[in-house]
Parts: sequence; C-alpha cells; structure tokens
Amino acid sequence: MTERKPPGVSFESWVDRQIRQATERGEFTDLPGFGKPLPESGAPYDELWWIKGKMHREGLAVLPPALALRKEAEDAKEKAMAAPTEAAVRRIAAEINEKITTAMLRPPPGPPLGLRRFDADALVEEWRRARG
Repeated sequence: MTERKPPGVSFESWVDRQIRQATERGEFTDLPGFGKPLPESGAPYDELWWIKGKMHREGLAVLPPALALRKEAEDAKEKAMAAPTEAAVRRIAAEINEKITTAMLRPPPGPPLGLRRFDADALVEEWRRARG
C-alpha cells in the first residue's frame, strides 16, 4: 500500500481495492500462518503483545542484570556437569566466578544478586560423582 487514497473515494472502498489487488498479485499466499486460524490465548489484551512475540521468536529476554547472571550461573553449572574434562570444568568455573566477583563488587540495579562464587574443587568433585 504505497499509493495514497484518492480524493472522493471512501476509505473503505480504497482499502478493499488495495487488498484485492495485492491478493490478485499473490502477495498474501506465502505468509506464515496462511490458512490457519488466529491463535487464541484467552489472556487479557496486552498492548505489547507484538514486542513480546518478536522477542520470543528471536530468543531474546530482558532480565534485570542480577537475574540474568543467576541464569548464566545455572547454565554454567549445567555446562560444567556436561564438560568432557576436569580442566574444562575449572575453566567454566573460573569464567563465571569472574562475572560473579565483578557483580559483587559493583552490585547491578534490580533484585539482590544472591550468588556466591563457585568452589571449583567442589564443582569438580560433583562432576566426578556425576560421571560415576
């Protein structure tokens, strides 16, 4: 819809004509969700629904820095448990500990951090037990 509505033509008929012409050109045939019903969430209307949907599709999340670091610490522990060697476990612990130390020295805005540095030796012991 790049052209402007001509004077003297009602808005509805002008829009209908634009849609009809686009349909005839096939501009609506390859759209995602074509021919499918609109999803019904049953949730109340949210003005930011499209932003949230876009972020979800792109795999983005906006968390306060403290919560993002907590999530990163959880992910680091999972990664350490799946690491192939003890050296990799220690490297993962060192990387996350550096971030935790920085956050402890300069607390980020938002909720309290609530994290302690990982004890690399204890993490290695847990890794060994998990490998059995």
